[in-house]
Amino acid sequence: MAARQKAKLLRIFVEETDKWHHKPLYEEIVRAARRQGLAGATVLRGIESYGASSQVHTAKVLRLAEHLPLVIEIVDSEQRIEAFLAPLDDLLIGAGGGGLVTLEAVEAISYAPAKKN
Repeated sequence: MAARQKAKLLRIFVEETDKWHHKPLYEEIVRAARRQGLAGATVLRGIESYGASSQVHTAKVLRLAEHLPLVIEIVDSEQRIEAFLAPLDDLLIGAGGGGLVTLEAVEAISYAPAKKN
């Protein structure tokens, strides 16, 4: 049976080359979310992007893939997402790179695994 609830979607845009203490920033964000007890986090790799610099980054075969975009998505309750913003802020500022964070109100529909007979 599906359960519906109001939730927040936290979307974090970084580059795959962004580092936190010599480790990939996206990995540390996922681990921080897990330590904070958030429901889950997914990292998506983009194939092309541009941002504030207007420089296009691409993963085309004939060009070396570099500085490709990553999007980390986390869905949880508004209270839990809001509590995660301070540690996330520390990570993004500490990494010294750029980044963008968006928040959206969403309706989450959770499906429980079927019971086995």
